[in-house]
Amino acid sequence: MRVLSIAFLLFLFIAPVSLSQIRPVAAQAGTDRAVVRPRTVVIIRRGALIKDFPDKKRATVTYPVISGLKDPQVLRRVQAILQVKNVFDSSIAEYRGDNWLEEFRYEVNYNKNSILDITFTQDGSGAYPDMQTKHFAINLKNGKVIKASDVFITSSLTTLRTMLDGKLKSELKEILESLRDSKSDPEDVRIATEAQEPLGYTIENLDDFEVGAKGVTFLYDAGYPHVIQAFEPNGRYFFSYSELKPFIKRDGPLGQFVQ
Repeated sequence: MRVLSIAFLLFLFIAPVSLSQIRPVAAQAGTDRAVVRPRTVVIIRRGALIKDFPDKKRATVTYPVISGLKDPQVLRRVQAILQVKNVFDSSIAEYRGDNWLEEFRYEVNYNKNSILDITFTQDGSGAYPDMQTKHFAINLKNGKVIKASDVFITSSLTTLRTMLDGKLKSELKEILESLRDSKSDPEDVRIATEAQEPLGYTIENLDDFEVGAKGVTFLYDAGYPHVIQAFEPNGRYFFSYSELKPFIKRDGPLGQFVQ
């Protein structure tokens, strides 16, 4: 009995402390991150859609279900941005009515400090297999997609563009040098060279970037057709927050990383 009494007294003494530690965590839930849960829809195609393509009978769509944000208006905005139709301009019903899609999926790159960064990918095939990606960085304080003008000092955008154009041009040069060093067919070198001619970083390209714990990765989609995608630049250019510090707005979503 004495042992039980001591255990009971210890419980009474410790329990309030434990509860006091739990309550703040529950109260803060949803203040700086979203709850992201996957939901998968399996598409089963029938009839004419698979008559000549039996391997296209099935496709999967895995999309994020967003919750956990305190402000209902912000939550609705984030949910609207990340709905399936808004990603690649095709709804689940439209994917079901066509036999191109094989898989639709997403990956959360960052989800804290009031920023949700997420990348969607779809794989499919028509005349050729193809893969497409779409990226969103969202401010969880207002439910809006983060643009370069939201996070970088306006007067610095031209300098940033120049820096990134230099990164792109260096990558394009490496691609051509690699083709020449590997004794590739001169026709391949010619095609790769011509494909590079219209490429260049613009101010608008600055809007597409991934937010990470250590820095920002700017994304560039050259948009090469499938037949020459082997010559396409990777288009991922990382800058640490220390490198970007002179360009970042202190009162913007990335200001917290350079204080």
